[in-house]
Amino acid sequence: MTQLSLERAIETARLLFVSRDPGFVRAIWSMGESSSWQLEIVGNVWEAMERVQSGVGPDLLLLDLPQGDPDGLHILRWLRRLRLGLPIILIGHPGDIRSPQDVFRLGARDYLVRPLDTRQLAAAIRSNLSRTRAAVEPDQPLDGVELIGKDTFFIGVSPAMRKLRAQAASLALANFPVLILGEGGSGKETTARLLHEFSLRSEFEFSKINCAALPGDLLEQELFGYEQVGTHKAARTSLGKFELCAKGTVLLDEVTEIPLSVQANLMRMLREKRFARPGSATAVEVDVRLIASSTRDIERAVSDRRFREDLYYLLSAYSIHVPPLRERREDILPLFVHFMNQYARESRLPVRDISRATVEACQAYSWPGNLREFQLFIKRYLGGEWETSLEEKRSTWAHLVSDAAPNHLEVSQRRLKSELPYRGPGIGPSSLRSLVQSVKSEAEKNAIVEALKKTGGNRKAAAHLLKVSYRTLLYKIEQYHLRSSGSATLSGRSGPNGAGGSD
Repeated sequence: MTQLSLERAIETARLLFVSRDPGFVRAIWSMGESSSWQLEIVGNVWEAMERVQSGVGPDLLLLDLPQGDPDGLHILRWLRRLRLGLPIILIGHPGDIRSPQDVFRLGARDYLVRPLDTRQLAAAIRSNLSRTRAAVEPDQPLDGVELIGKDTFFIGVSPAMRKLRAQAASLALANFPVLILGEGGSGKETTARLLHEFSLRSEFEFSKINCAALPGDLLEQELFGYEQVGTHKAARTSLGKFELCAKGTVLLDEVTEIPLSVQANLMRMLREKRFARPGSATAVEVDVRLIASSTRDIERAVSDRRFREDLYYLLSAYSIHVPPLRERREDILPLFVHFMNQYARESRLPVRDISRATVEACQAYSWPGNLREFQLFIKRYLGGEWETSLEEKRSTWAHLVSDAAPNHLEVSQRRLKSELPYRGPGIGPSSLRSLVQSVKSEAEKNAIVEALKKTGGNRKAAAHLLKVSYRTLLYKIEQYHLRSSGSATLSGRSGPNGAGGSD
């Protein structure tokens, strides 16, 4: 771009000013009239978001931070996510911002403090517009790996997962419920956390409730809390998740398992934004974002009258489908690298070599258990139960890991693809299937033992908890030589999901 065309582009730039101060707006408007800038002024951040996402968005945004507003920086981060390359100038009041570094870290290009004159502001606008023409920012996280919470990553290089990420970013803008559907272990909880992280509620609590793990009365108390008034004891109030996660997000996992009586209370809460805590007639105002997820056919649950039709329509107006692992094979390699390094750190084991053939075998397998099955396979692979050939035990991975930074993908995918040796069959498809079947059997056995423990050895209750028939459970208990009391020894149990997520 020539200097003349650069000047012309700067002079005709579109500016969007967000301010609730009429006097300040008038001063800026007079500056806009004296220049050729296309100036638009809006009074709130919601209008600004619509303008930024429109087909003809602004070239620069000025955000006038109200004095004493604690959410200003949070809004700044969200605005930048809508368009990563959009330059933002923040205008604040003396003493409101502890450190200018916080402003720049969250995405602002410049920070001005009141009082300021129009010449100072015009110079800042010109400077940032000029720099923007020469700067290019990536529109996707490096290598498809994105930190979305403490020890939680979103990993997606496949077209399907990039589309999911874009959909989550779009739906995060509003405040309505979202329904996430997908197979077990495909990554529904991670998707919900992605929605939360992209939303204006990301600074507040995120909580997940497994609706299938609690009976109706306990689930109602978990959601809405309870108030207990006794004749000889003082009143006792317990807050539920909807109050504890005020201004945050609540994920209702396996939402089809909620009893009809609790569904009615949930429906009223969503409509009226208030509820009555069990044991009390006092209305409690609630401000929380609801996300629901399910592995089951929710439409079948509606037709079987196990799920309220009106609640289904409210939840499913906006939905996200998480594709199974077999439909996003491009993600196998970054997932393999990420989980290998994570589990190596946790268990203090050395990272093992991996051949191209091993990766290709993993890509060829269907992974019916999705990420849960894949993670368990990597744990056993890391433990050395399936040795690779001596020729493959090279220092490639160890060298790559030593160069990697913490809290990011610890092995560069690009280098891995070009440098991994291809000198032997590694784990072939047939041996991989045997390995996966062994992993699946162990996971199944551990799940039965855990269910028997939770139900005190009650096999019928355990079958209900596992969602299998009573006859199937008896067959499995005999197959794995388990004692129905649930006292069998556990082995190879997986801990809770950290990075990546698999729900």
